[in-house]
Amino acid sequence: MADLVDRARAAVTDRAELPGMSLMEHLDELRKRLIRAVIYLLIGFAVAYMFHERLYGIVQHPMDVLNLQLNFTHPTDGLNLYLKTSLVGGAILASPFILYQVWLFISPGMYTNEKKYVVPFMTATVTLFLAGVWFAYHWVLPGALRVLIGDFGRRFHPIITIEDYTNFFLSVILGLGITFELPILIFFLSILGIVDAKFLLRHIRYAILVIFVIAAIICPLPDPFSMCLFATPMLALYMVGVGVAWVFNPSRRKNKEIKPA
Repeated sequence: MADLVDRARAAVTDRAELPGMSLMEHLDELRKRLIRAVIYLLIGFAVAYMFHERLYGIVQHPMDVLNLQLNFTHPTDGLNLYLKTSLVGGAILASPFILYQVWLFISPGMYTNEKKYVVPFMTATVTLFLAGVWFAYHWVLPGALRVLIGDFGRRFHPIITIEDYTNFFLSVILGLGITFELPILIFFLSILGIVDAKFLLRHIRYAILVIFVIAAIICPLPDPFSMCLFATPMLALYMVGVGVAWVFNPSRRKNKEIKPA
C-alpha cells in the first residue's frame, strides 16, 4: 500500500509541470461537462423510451424461459420498470458522448502524446461494458434464475414482483458491465505511472483476494461455483490489464523513444 501511495505522489509531482487551471476554472469545466453529459443522457433516455416495450421484452425474456410472469404490488411499478430500463438503455446509447465529456475533463492533466488515446479509450470502454452486459444477460442471469427459482425454490410458488426483479436484473447486468472496465482503470493508472506490469504481477495475490471479495458481493448465488463464475472473467481481465500496463507505462514508452535507431 505504501508503495502505491508513493507511486501516486510521484505521478502527481511529475505532472505538476503541465499547464494548470485554477480551482474555479476546474469547477467551471466540471459543471460544463456534467451539463453536457446530462443532456446526452436525456436524449438517449428519450430515444430509448420510444422502444420501451421492446426493452421490456428483453428484460422479461429470462422470466419467459421459466414460464413466469412478473407481478406488481403498487400501481406505479409498471411505469417504474419502463423508466428504469429506458434510463439504462439511454445511458448505453449516450455512453460514447458521455465518455467523450469525461475524456475532455481529464485530458488537461495528460501529456500531448497521451491524448491520442481518446479513440481507443472510448472504443475499449464501450466494448468492454457491452461484453460484460452480454456475459451477464446470456450466462449469469439465466443461470442465477434457474438455480434460485428452479432449484432452491422448486418446493415453493414464486411470486416475483416487478420491483424486486428489476433491481436484481440491473444489479447483475450493470455490476458485470462495470466490472469488465477493469483494464480501463489499469490503463489510466498505467499512463499516470502509478502501476506497471511488474507491480501488478508482484501484488497479484492481493488482486485475487479483492476480485473474489467483489465477486462474492455482486454474485446473486450463494454457492462457490457461481462466485468463481463471476471471478474468472475478472481474473482474465486483470491479466489483460497487466498487458495494458506493460504497453502503456510511461517509463517503457520513454525508453522506446530514446532508443537509438
